[in-house]
This record gives sequence, structure tokens and C-alpha cells, in this order.
Amino acid sequence: MEKKLYPFKFIPVASKRPWGGHDLMKKLGKEFVECDEEGNEVAISADELVGESWEIADMGVEDSVVKEGWLAGNTLSELMETYLEKVVGEDVYNYYGRQFPLLVKFLDIHGKLSVQVHPDDEIAAERYDSLGKAEIWYIMDAEPGAKVYMGFNREVSAQEFYDRCHKGTVEEILNVIYPKKGDAIYVAPGTVHAAEGGLLIAEIQESSDLTFRLYDWGREFDPATARQMHLEEAIDLINYGRFDEGLYRKGPLWGDEASDEPCKVPESFYSCSCGCDDEHCTCGDDCTCGCHEGGECHCHEEGHECHCGEEGHECHSGGHTGHHHHHGDRITETLVESPQFNVTKINLTDPLHIYTEQFATFIIYMCVEGEASIQVPTESPDGHKGMENHVLKAGETILIPAQMDDFYLVPRDRQTVLLEAVTRPVDDVDAYIDPMTEAYLDDEDYEGLEDGLLDDDDEDVAEPSGASPLGFFGAGR
Repeated sequence: MEKKLYPFKFIPVASKRPWGGHDLMKKLGKEFVECDEEGNEVAISADELVGESWEIADMGVEDSVVKEGWLAGNTLSELMETYLEKVVGEDVYNYYGRQFPLLVKFLDIHGKLSVQVHPDDEIAAERYDSLGKAEIWYIMDAEPGAKVYMGFNREVSAQEFYDRCHKGTVEEILNVIYPKKGDAIYVAPGTVHAAEGGLLIAEIQESSDLTFRLYDWGREFDPATARQMHLEEAIDLINYGRFDEGLYRKGPLWGDEASDEPCKVPESFYSCSCGCDDEHCTCGDDCTCGCHEGGECHCHEEGHECHCGEEGHECHSGGHTGHHHHHGDRITETLVESPQFNVTKINLTDPLHIYTEQFATFIIYMCVEGEASIQVPTESPDGHKGMENHVLKAGETILIPAQMDDFYLVPRDRQTVLLEAVTRPVDDVDAYIDPMTEAYLDDEDYEGLEDGLLDDDDEDVAEPSGASPLGFFGAGR
């Protein structure tokens, strides 16, 4: 009997940074190790400045190692090599190949994070043979006075920005956000950003470490603290327009100012306003039933009748079933829906039954507050049924492979909040191709091909693989 995959926890990896702090170890209870000069593993001291905890990574130089279970000791890349679509789902595997598509971290920003920018998928593929780097920041904690610099406070020119970076006056044109716990910010590629002052952040991003450092708060001018800079290389990657406030989602601590809408994703990332990437879209932008949260809305498609708001109807959108509430008391809140990933905030007050087949992809959960358990139904060879329990504490992350059928999310603390991340890739549509055009020209002889009259003796022709512009990721690992 073939063993089925199970929820994976990975050993977190510390990344020391000059802007880091001590909260990953002191507040989240992280225990990090590193190798000394002789190759022996030694514990990282709580006095060290650690800026990042890499939770799930398939980055070559950093390859997450499974912490528990019968696959303990295997790396994420080895899981992808062996189990392929059983880990990520068929659609994700067909698009990304053996490259796991997301990189998940916790950040502790106490000093000044450098002013930086990330490229989009198109530029990253053309110049660096890599994915781009879209990301979302969820604010787990913010000390008084903590700042996030996100985009510009007005439209600027490339020349002005370049000059200010060299003169040390760039802060004057940066848009400043004073975040609160529960806020979310979508960091779109091309957005200049930085942060400082005591922030604990959950970060979900594309599987890329393409970061271009533009200004380092003067550290770059001191030989003792200078790091590699990329201002000239990245000057054409930057969005020089004024920051779009729709990218910033204010959380519940803002009271009446709190946002009910997801973080806005720039329209240039889509071919239609709803984000389905279909220029003949009929998704129905006026859907208000809430069934689109975490999944695709079909309420306005021909032949589909929506009963989501009717008494006695249990909504299964996105794979969640259980208790659902409305507006200020919602169980699920969509933080962002983008071509690279969808992230949902789950206020886990009651158990939820999750059906993975309705996601058709892997699922990542980050516990940002409280404690939960993932309970997986099991059955032994002799037919005995049981429940396998995986505890997820604040500051921990777990990967649910697509092969799993279903599981339960159960709160173990009164205030339990999870972030749920999935990937639903959509192939880009060539704007010069009209999908409604007939495939065959009039008055041309196709020897019956246009009528489906193929010779039975002809060998089957394999469909082309790698339809995604990023299909090369499946080839070289």
C-alpha cells in the first residue's frame, strides 16, 4: 500500500541582517542553528541580529528540510523531484515544473531595511532566468513609531530618484505608512519599499530572491558597513508614480477606517478587472454573495444558480466548510488575489473542514496568532479509522500537499489567526491572438483536418509542454 503524503513542517533557517532584531527567537520561540568553521552545527545566540526566518524555500542555496514524519531529512526540492504533482497539484506542476512556486518567511525589522525593489515575472525571466518577486506583508506586530516606506508620496522622475539616492535625501519622497497589527500590504513588483522601527511580519512571495538594493541609509558609503548596491541595474524596474493606497489593507485595529476589500493588484497584471485573465470574461464583477473568497465565483455563469445567502445553505467556496459569518465577524477574509498567489486570513473560532480537491493545489498555513491543530483522517490496513494531529503554534508554518483528500483546522486558542496561501496559475494570453477566430482559413485544403478526419494510422502528436512563459523551470533541476 502506497504511503500518502502528509502535512509538512520544515526546519526554519535564520538569515542574519544588520536591520534585524531578536523577536523571532524571543517572541516566536524560534531555535536556529548554523554551521561553525569546522562544519559543526551550533545554536545561534539570542543576542544575534536575525532579520528573517526562512520557513518554506526551494531556492537552491536554501532548500527547506522536512522536520517530522517518514520523510524527515528530505529537502523540499527532493520532494518535488520525487512526488511532483502530488505535492503541488497538477495545474501548478504543469506551469512551474519542479520549482516550488512560493517562498515563505517571517521578518523581524528593527533597524532600517534598505530601500529596495523587485522585478516582475517578465523582466525576471528575460534578464535573470528566474521568477519575479511579488509579495505580501502581513503585520503581526508593530511597535509605536514603526514605519513602512511604500512607493512615492508623489510622482518622481528616474533622474530625481537617482540623484536623491546619492545625496541621501530619498526619504523625503517616500510614502510613509504607520502600520498596525493586522494590516496587509501587497508589495507589487516595481514598488520601492523599506521599513524600520520594530515590525514582525509574515511574508509570502514568489520563489525568488531577486532584490535590488537602491539606497542603504548611508551604510553604503561606509566601507565597514557597505553592501552591494544595484541602483543603476534596477533604475528601469521602478514604478515612479504615486503610491496606490489600494495596495494597503488596513486591519481591524483601525476601527471604522478598516478595509473590507482585498489589497488591490495593479490592473497591468491582468487582462480583465476580475483577475481571471480572460478578455471574454463573464465572471460577474457584481457578485456580493462572498462565495468568491478563496476561490472562483461561478454565481453569474449561465446555468448556475447561487444559493450562498439562503438559509440552510452551506457554502463550500474555496474548500472551507463550517461556520461562516458576515462582514465584521467573518471567518475568512481575502487579503490578496493575484496571478502569483492568493492569500486568505482565517479567524479560526470554530473547526473548519477543508477539502483539498476544491483547491486543486497545495495549501500553506502560517499561524500568526494563537494556536491551531491540523487533524487528518487516517485509516490503517485493518480498517481502523483515526485522526492524525499536527499542532501549529504562533510563528510556525505548514505545507499541505495536494495529494491529501481532506483535513480539519481546529483552534487550540481563543484568538487564533491563520494565513492561508495557494497558487492558481493562469497562462498568459497573447493580446494579438483572438481566441474566437476560426482555426482554419476558407478556401484552403487541409485534407480533412478541419473536419476532424485524421488518419487512424497516424501517430499521436504530443501536446507541447511548458505553455507557461516560465516553463523552463521544469527542465533544469
